[in-house]
Amino acid sequence: MTPDELREIYRGYIDCLNRQDWDRLGMFVDDAVEYNGTPVGLTGYRGMLEGDFRAIPDLHFGIELLISDPPRIASRLHFDCTPRGMLFDLPVNGKRIKFEENVFYEFSARRVRKVWSIIDKAAIAQQV
Repeated sequence: MTPDELREIYRGYIDCLNRQDWDRLGMFVDDAVEYNGTPVGLTGYRGMLEGDFRAIPDLHFGIELLISDPPRIASRLHFDCTPRGMLFDLPVNGKRIKFEENVFYEFSARRVRKVWSIIDKAAIAQQV
């Protein structure tokens, strides 16, 4: 897989998330996906994402930076949203916030197999 092909797959994955097209998630995410070193499987990963959209109805994944080095992707995602209630143990309660996530993905057979994510919680805390 070339870097361009991997970037194209990743952009399709992000589009799938933004459209909340959960029936197609398995096209982009491996059945045995791991999140931050913990096996969650496709069902657990989907449940995590669905929970994110319930907590943040206007959630949108915006790609700010994308580096492709097959079989890995490094991405900086931007969020500008209004979460309900608590977010990462912070009382956001519908306030509009902006923050970033730095995330690395490892692909296997053209699907996400491992995800390592760091969310800028300090940026959220400064806005609350």
